[in-house]
Amino acid sequence: MRSGFYLIAIAGLLLGNGTAEVEAETIRVTIEKMAFVPAEIEARVGDTIEWVNKDIFVHTATAKGDWDVLIPAKGGTASLALRETGPVDYYCRFHPNMKGRISVAAP
Repeated sequence: MRSGFYLIAIAGLLLGNGTAEVEAETIRVTIEKMAFVPAEIEARVGDTIEWVNKDIFVHTATAKGDWDVLIPAKGGTASLALRETGPVDYYCRFHPNMKGRISVAAP
C-alpha cells in the first residue's frame, strides 16, 4: 500500500499541476541608422524590451497615450516591462519616421 502512495506522489511531482511557468525574457531592439531593428517583434506580458541606441542622437520609444521611454545617445540603453496584451505601435518623438510594433501575447 505504501509503495502505491509513493508512486502517486512521484507522479504528481513529475507531472506538476498541469501549468508550466514561462520565464520572462528580455528582448533587445537596436537603434541604428535612425531605425528600430527589428521594427516588429513578438513578446509576452512580463517580458522586458531593452532598446540599445547605436546612433549619435537621443531617441524615444513612445506609445501614444501609454508610455514614453527616453533612450540616451550612442551606447545608451533603456527598458520597459510589458504589462498588457495586444499590438503596440510606437515611434520616436524626436524622429517620427522611426516606427516599431510589438505584438504582446499572454504569458
